[in-house]
Amino acid sequence: MKIYFNNEKIFSNSQKAITLAKTRKIGEIKKEIVTYSPYEALYLIENKKANAIKNEKKLSYKEILKKLCRGKEFYIKYLVFKELKEKGYIIKTGLKFGEEFRVYKKNEKHAKWIVYPIHYSKKLDLREFIAKNRIAHSTAKRILLAIIDSEEKIIFYEIQWIKP
Repeated sequence: MKIYFNNEKIFSNSQKAITLAKTRKIGEIKKEIVTYSPYEALYLIENKKANAIKNEKKLSYKEILKKLCRGKEFYIKYLVFKELKEKGYIIKTGLKFGEEFRVYKKNEKHAKWIVYPIHYSKKLDLREFIAKNRIAHSTAKRILLAIIDSEEKIIFYEIQWIKP
């Protein structure tokens, strides 16, 4: 399967891509074209389910990683995406909720979590965290705080809004 990188758009028009989108919930299908988030595309390329194509040239995993990683933050978020995907969850963008991902359990129509990935060395802004928690609560979701350590291990904490 080929995934094309065309400026900021990442897509495939193969039947395999459509099948993966329907069965594994990777990518979004619109008019027989599957568009991918950078995290989804990198995951498929890393797991050898797809080849990256830009300007009719095949790119390696390292070339794509370099193209997508414009700083440490992308890679940290990718590690969280990958870990959740490998645990069997469905991950979609969470930008309208103020975060990178929303996460679904298999066969559920509504996301259970909004994921908040953070590197252990970064300070957690309490006001930002409270705001994200309020958004999660108002949309019937919970925050999944993903803390990445120096060895790229991830510890997940589920945060739930409660009234005392």
